Amino acid sequence: MGAGWQGPLNRLDAFAYEIPQSYKPGMRTSGLIFIDEPLIAQLRQDQAAEQVANVATMPGIVGRSMAMPDIHWGYGFPIGGVAAFDHDDGVISPGGIGYDINCGVRLLRTDLTEGEVRPKIRELVDAIFHNVPSGVGEGGLIKVSRQELGRVTTEGVAWAVEKGYAWPEDPEHIEAHGHLDAADFGKVSDRAITRGRDQVGSLGSGNHFLEVQKVDRIYDDAAAKALGLETVGQVCVMIHTGSRGFGHQIASDYIATCEGVVKRENIVLPDLQLACAPVHSKEGQDYWAGMCCGANFAWNNRQLITHGVRNAFAKTFARSAEDLGMHIVYDVCHNIGKVEEHEVAGRRRKVVVHRKGATRAFPPGHPETPEKYQAVGQPVLIPGDMGTYSFVLVGLPAAMQRSFGSSCHGAGRLMSRAAATRMYRANEVVRALGDRGIYIHAATKAGIVEEAPGAYKNVEDVVRVAEGAGLTKIVARMVPLGVVKG
Repeated sequence: MGAGWQGPLNRLDAFAYEIPQSYKPGMRTSGLIFIDEPLIAQLRQDQAAEQVANVATMPGIVGRSMAMPDIHWGYGFPIGGVAAFDHDDGVISPGGIGYDINCGVRLLRTDLTEGEVRPKIRELVDAIFHNVPSGVGEGGLIKVSRQELGRVTTEGVAWAVEKGYAWPEDPEHIEAHGHLDAADFGKVSDRAITRGRDQVGSLGSGNHFLEVQKVDRIYDDAAAKALGLETVGQVCVMIHTGSRGFGHQIASDYIATCEGVVKRENIVLPDLQLACAPVHSKEGQDYWAGMCCGANFAWNNRQLITHGVRNAFAKTFARSAEDLGMHIVYDVCHNIGKVEEHEVAGRRRKVVVHRKGATRAFPPGHPETPEKYQAVGQPVLIPGDMGTYSFVLVGLPAAMQRSFGSSCHGAGRLMSRAAATRMYRANEVVRALGDRGIYIHAATKAGIVEEAPGAYKNVEDVVRVAEGAGLTKIVARMVPLGVVKG
């Protein structure tokens, strides 16, 4: 990453700063970072803002190159990056969607209260750990044949409903109903298939987690009730994971392919990690079909984990998951590309929106906001670190004008995993969490120290900016009771 970024930032308002188009030769538009003054010092600690400027040089970009308040250094595009490209004349970039295709967050609500759960928190978390495989390379809840994996990755969550891993109403509360229909299993490599076959229903490692949480504070009673979050102390479950080795391999394969396209088409880029292909080229369409397979895999992965969690609760509390009210509040992606229509400079444009470490934040009344939430807006789920808060928000109309209907996705790293490993000790982190009443069951010590709370920005700062910028409205705050880590 090198030294911190020292480029120009022009204040547009209290929550938005611009990197001017004149900053760098080749920029086709300006950069826009949703941030406030207290977070600027953190922004300047790495070169992620330079990546915002780099994305602004790409062919066919529409509107500004953007980043959310959880911005940090990523592969080519910054994490927290949002960019839209013209559907006819633009490009698609695998690095702009990310290695972990459809990494995302799902929230389950329950009818249980903290008073009922806390006495059994160890038993419950241990049961979840037993039911949901976690860790590097860990196999999933099921191992599927090549043919069955083809169904998993092309049918999406409808496959899980058929197999009994999902309730019939579950897809209604999942972004895109848990299915991208452009998926073509023939565009996925044998290596990706080998990696994915035994990982369906696995949490993985890194920043992926599963938390048993309680509602700590409600900011908007009407919106919270619409989402099924009815009272302080109500217990929920947050699941954060993606497409595992399957999606990672798809990304790796097509990044290499797009590097060849850049050379063939003489596309001038300041960083080869921005490798891309014209949307309607063979390579662009092949990647799109493969990415959709990765997205469908991830939704089924979170669905099987949901199945495991529901079973763990049912066993621990001797009641069925249905009786416990374990419905999905929402499932939102934060590493994905979507073909959408947006108004840009006064006219409707069909664009390919890249969201990398950023989530959709569609407003009330939008046709893709679930019917149940039409009056309040699409839920936006923002996990913090395992020692502090997570937030539930809803999208606002201003997001459609300002950010292609996008918001932040998490706290955002402040410290590299290597730096966190040097600074923290696993037993100290476990003890500190225990002092706060949080029980953690982790597959490895590395999974504890790399994700120590001090390695992340303050999530309250991040959601403050997202709300201040008019992208989202805070509905509820959650705190962990128990954590499962890889």
